[in-house]
Amino acid sequence: GSLEVAPGVTLVSSPDFPAAYKDEALAQGEALQVFRAAQTAINWTFVSPAAEIYPGESEGPYRLGGDSFFTDANGQSRISVTDYAKAMVDEAEKGTHPNQRISVAY
Repeated sequence: GSLEVAPGVTLVSSPDFPAAYKDEALAQGEALQVFRAAQTAINWTFVSPAAEIYPGESEGPYRLGGDSFFTDANGQSRISVTDYAKAMVDEAEKGTHPNQRISVAY
């Protein structure tokens, strides 16, 4: 929910954002701000999933983004839990985005 749909406008603030997920999305956005404001030597990476994260096997290559919400060619923002987990493990092993937020979707 804290990904931006436009500069300075978060997905959670959009009128169609599901109310059932709003509190969690706001809390995760606050957690990200804590990480970004921390004055520490600890490296962290905040991983934001696609809008739809669902059970299932790998569907192939996923894409990484930054702070912007992104979709596939069909306008969908989705990722299987298998590929989401793979993205987190890949990042933990490679450490290519220290002290940054990355987003993961197809």
